[in-house]
Amino acid sequence: AKGLEFDTVFLPGWEEGLFPHQRALDEGGRSGLEEERRLAYVGITRAKKLCHIWFVSNRRIHGLWQSTLPSRFLEELPPAHVDVAASDSNYGGYGGRSGYGQSRFDKADPFANNYSTPGWKRAQQNRSDATRDNWGTRSGHAVERIGYGESGPRSRTIDGELVAKSVADTPSKFFVGDRVFHLKFGNGNISAIEGNKLTIDFDRAGQKRVLDGFVEKV
Repeated sequence: AKGLEFDTVFLPGWEEGLFPHQRALDEGGRSGLEEERRLAYVGITRAKKLCHIWFVSNRRIHGLWQSTLPSRFLEELPPAHVDVAASDSNYGGYGGRSGYGQSRFDKADPFANNYSTPGWKRAQQNRSDATRDNWGTRSGHAVERIGYGESGPRSRTIDGELVAKSVADTPSKFFVGDRVFHLKFGNGNISAIEGNKLTIDFDRAGQKRVLDGFVEKV
Protein backbone atom coordinates (compact mmCIF):
# COMPACT_ATOMS: atom_id res chain seq x y z
CA ALA A 1 0.00 0.00 0.00
CA LYS A 2 1.11 3.55 -0.69
CA GLY A 3 2.22 5.74 2.17
CA LEU A 4 2.78 9.43 2.96
CA GLU A 5 0.23 10.68 0.43
CA PHE A 6 -1.19 13.72 2.25
CA ASP A 7 0.20 16.34 4.62
CA THR A 8 -2.76 15.92 6.98
CA VAL A 9 -5.11 12.96 7.39
CA PHE A 10 -8.36 12.81 9.41
CA LEU A 11 -9.51 9.43 10.76
CA PRO A 12 -12.92 9.57 12.52
CA GLY A 13 -14.85 6.83 14.28
CA TRP A 14 -12.12 5.21 16.36
CA GLU A 15 -14.46 3.56 18.86
CA GLU A 16 -14.85 -0.01 20.06
CA GLY A 17 -17.44 -1.83 17.96
CA LEU A 18 -16.96 0.57 15.08
CA PHE A 19 -13.20 0.32 14.65
CA PRO A 20 -12.34 -2.43 15.17
CA HIS A 21 -15.79 -3.32 13.89
CA GLN A 22 -17.70 -5.83 15.98
CA ARG A 23 -18.63 -7.85 12.89
CA ALA A 24 -14.95 -8.31 12.03
CA LEU A 25 -14.35 -9.64 15.55
CA ASP A 26 -17.41 -11.89 15.51
CA GLU A 27 -16.74 -13.39 12.09
CA GLY A 28 -12.95 -13.33 11.91
CA GLY A 29 -11.82 -13.67 15.50
CA ARG A 30 -8.19 -12.81 16.02
CA SER A 31 -7.48 -12.71 12.28
CA GLY A 32 -10.32 -10.21 11.89
CA LEU A 33 -8.80 -8.07 14.63
CA GLU A 34 -5.42 -8.15 12.89
CA GLU A 35 -7.01 -7.07 9.62
CA GLU A 36 -8.64 -4.11 11.37
CA ARG A 37 -5.27 -3.26 12.93
CA ARG A 38 -3.67 -3.38 9.48
CA LEU A 39 -6.28 -0.92 8.20
CA ALA A 40 -5.47 1.38 11.11
CA TYR A 41 -1.80 1.31 10.13
CA VAL A 42 -2.65 1.99 6.49
CA GLY A 43 -4.77 4.99 7.44
CA ILE A 44 -2.18 6.52 9.75
CA THR A 45 0.69 6.08 7.31
CA ARG A 46 -1.14 8.07 4.65
CA ALA A 47 -0.12 11.22 6.56
CA LYS A 48 3.16 13.00 5.84
CA LYS A 49 3.03 15.37 8.81
CA LEU A 50 -0.14 15.22 10.87
CA CYS A 51 -2.83 12.63 11.52
CA HIS A 52 -6.00 13.52 13.44
CA ILE A 53 -7.76 10.53 15.02
CA TRP A 54 -11.26 11.23 16.30
CA PHE A 55 -13.72 9.39 18.53
CA VAL A 56 -16.96 10.32 20.26
CA SER A 57 -18.10 9.50 23.78
CA ASN A 58 -21.74 9.11 22.66
CA ARG A 59 -23.00 7.87 19.31
CA ARG A 60 -26.55 7.60 18.02
CA ILE A 61 -27.12 4.08 16.67
CA HIS A 62 -30.50 3.03 15.27
CA GLY A 63 -32.11 6.06 16.88
CA LEU A 64 -30.68 5.46 20.37
CA TRP A 65 -27.80 7.25 22.06
CA GLN A 66 -25.14 4.81 23.21
CA SER A 67 -22.00 5.40 25.27
CA THR A 68 -18.83 4.33 23.49
CA LEU A 69 -15.24 3.48 24.39
CA PRO A 70 -12.18 4.73 22.53
CA SER A 71 -10.71 2.16 20.16
CA ARG A 72 -8.16 -0.26 21.59
CA PHE A 73 -5.86 0.80 18.73
CA LEU A 74 -5.37 4.18 20.40
CA GLU A 75 -3.55 2.44 23.22
CA GLU A 76 -1.04 1.04 20.75
CA LEU A 77 0.11 4.41 19.40
CA PRO A 78 3.62 5.55 20.41
CA PRO A 79 3.15 8.01 23.31
CA ALA A 80 6.01 10.22 22.10
CA HIS A 81 4.13 10.98 18.89
CA VAL A 82 0.64 11.56 20.32
CA ASP A 83 -1.06 14.69 21.65
CA VAL A 84 -4.50 14.55 23.27
CA ALA A 85 -6.68 17.46 22.18
CA ALA A 86 -9.99 18.60 23.68
CA SER A 87 -12.77 19.64 21.34
CA ASP A 88 -15.68 22.07 21.49
CA SER A 89 -17.76 19.81 19.26
CA ASN A 90 -19.27 16.38 19.91
CA TYR A 91 -15.93 14.80 19.20
CA GLY A 92 -12.72 14.18 21.05
CA GLY A 93 -9.53 13.34 19.22
CA TYR A 94 -5.94 12.30 19.25
CA GLY A 95 -3.54 14.29 17.11
CA GLY A 96 -0.49 12.24 16.26
CA ARG A 97 2.60 13.93 14.87
CA SER A 98 5.76 12.43 13.45
CA GLY A 99 9.10 14.10 14.12
CA TYR A 100 7.77 17.15 15.96
CA GLY A 101 9.87 16.91 19.12
CA GLN A 102 8.91 15.92 22.62
CA SER A 103 5.30 15.15 23.44
CA ARG A 104 3.67 15.90 26.77
CA PHE A 105 3.15 12.13 27.03
CA ASP A 106 6.86 11.52 27.45
CA LYS A 107 6.40 11.96 31.21
CA ALA A 108 3.01 10.32 31.57
CA ASP A 109 1.19 7.32 30.19
CA PRO A 110 -1.57 8.69 27.94
CA PHE A 111 -3.29 5.33 27.72
CA ALA A 112 -3.31 4.28 31.36
CA ASN A 113 -7.14 4.19 31.33
CA ASN A 114 -7.24 6.72 34.18
CA TYR A 115 -10.68 8.14 33.53
CA SER A 116 -11.06 10.45 36.51
CA THR A 117 -13.16 13.35 35.27
CA PRO A 118 -16.73 13.60 36.63
CA GLY A 119 -18.21 12.57 33.30
CA TRP A 120 -16.19 9.36 33.12
CA LYS A 121 -17.03 8.52 36.74
CA ARG A 122 -20.74 8.93 36.07
CA ALA A 123 -20.38 6.65 33.07
CA GLN A 124 -18.88 3.89 35.17
CA GLN A 125 -21.54 4.27 37.88
CA ASN A 126 -24.57 4.27 35.61
CA ARG A 127 -23.93 3.12 32.06
CA SER A 128 -27.50 1.85 31.67
CA ASP A 129 -29.21 5.23 32.05
CA ALA A 130 -29.61 6.24 28.41
CA THR A 131 -31.23 9.56 29.25
CA ARG A 132 -28.29 10.76 31.28
CA ASP A 133 -25.17 12.32 29.84
CA ASN A 134 -23.09 9.37 30.97
CA TRP A 135 -19.81 10.54 29.53
CA GLY A 136 -19.74 14.08 30.92
CA THR A 137 -20.69 16.91 28.62
CA ARG A 138 -21.51 16.28 25.00
CA SER A 139 -18.88 18.88 24.15
CA GLY A 140 -16.11 16.30 24.21
CA HIS A 141 -14.16 17.91 27.07
CA ALA A 142 -14.14 14.63 28.98
CA VAL A 143 -11.33 13.34 26.79
CA GLU A 144 -9.04 16.23 27.62
CA ARG A 145 -7.77 14.71 30.85
CA ILE A 146 -7.41 11.07 29.90
CA GLY A 147 -4.60 9.78 32.09
CA TYR A 148 -4.39 12.99 34.14
CA GLY A 149 -7.12 12.58 36.78
CA GLU A 150 -6.53 13.93 40.29
CA SER A 151 -8.24 11.07 42.11
CA GLY A 152 -5.83 8.38 40.97
CA PRO A 153 -6.06 5.58 38.39
CA ARG A 154 -9.48 4.33 37.39
CA SER A 155 -9.74 1.56 34.83
CA ARG A 156 -12.49 1.77 32.26
CA THR A 157 -14.80 -1.18 31.82
CA ILE A 158 -16.58 -2.86 28.92
CA ASP A 159 -20.17 -3.81 29.60
CA GLY A 160 -21.25 -7.38 29.04
CA GLU A 161 -23.30 -10.18 30.53
CA LEU A 162 -23.57 -13.94 30.42
CA VAL A 163 -26.42 -14.76 28.04
CA ALA A 164 -26.06 -18.54 27.67
CA LYS A 165 -27.00 -21.14 30.25
CA SER A 166 -24.07 -22.75 32.05
CA VAL A 167 -23.85 -26.42 32.99
CA ALA A 168 -22.53 -26.78 36.53
CA ASP A 169 -21.69 -30.49 36.26
CA THR A 170 -19.78 -30.12 32.99
CA PRO A 171 -16.03 -29.97 33.70
CA SER A 172 -14.14 -27.18 31.99
CA LYS A 173 -11.07 -27.80 29.88
CA PHE A 174 -9.46 -24.73 31.47
CA PHE A 175 -7.72 -24.26 34.80
CA VAL A 176 -7.42 -21.39 37.27
CA GLY A 177 -4.55 -19.18 36.17
CA ASP A 178 -4.90 -19.94 32.46
CA ARG A 179 -4.42 -17.03 30.09
CA VAL A 180 -7.36 -16.78 27.67
CA PHE A 181 -8.74 -14.57 24.89
CA HIS A 182 -12.36 -13.41 24.44
CA LEU A 183 -13.52 -11.69 21.26
CA LYS A 184 -15.24 -8.83 23.07
CA PHE A 185 -13.30 -8.52 26.31
CA GLY A 186 -9.79 -9.36 25.06
CA ASN A 187 -7.10 -11.12 27.11
CA GLY A 188 -7.43 -12.11 30.75
CA ASN A 189 -6.59 -14.64 33.44
CA ILE A 190 -9.03 -17.21 34.85
CA SER A 191 -9.56 -16.63 38.58
CA ALA A 192 -12.36 -19.13 39.29
CA ILE A 193 -14.18 -22.02 37.58
CA GLU A 194 -17.70 -23.34 38.19
CA GLY A 195 -18.55 -26.13 35.79
CA ASN A 196 -18.16 -24.62 32.34
CA LYS A 197 -18.56 -21.08 33.68
CA LEU A 198 -15.37 -19.07 34.09
CA THR A 199 -14.63 -16.00 36.17
CA ILE A 200 -11.97 -14.06 34.29
CA ASP A 201 -10.01 -10.96 35.23
CA PHE A 202 -9.72 -9.22 31.86
CA ASP A 203 -6.93 -6.73 31.23
CA ARG A 204 -9.28 -4.11 29.77
CA ALA A 205 -12.77 -5.09 30.85
CA GLY A 206 -12.32 -6.03 34.50
CA GLN A 207 -13.81 -9.19 36.00
CA LYS A 208 -16.45 -11.00 33.94
CA ARG A 209 -18.18 -14.39 34.06
CA VAL A 210 -18.37 -16.17 30.71
CA LEU A 211 -18.83 -19.69 29.38
CA ASP A 212 -15.66 -21.54 28.45
CA GLY A 213 -16.91 -22.03 24.90
CA PHE A 214 -16.47 -18.32 24.25
CA VAL A 215 -12.77 -18.15 25.09
CA GLU A 216 -9.60 -19.75 23.82
CA LYS A 217 -6.31 -20.37 25.57
CA VAL A 218 -3.36 -18.14 24.62
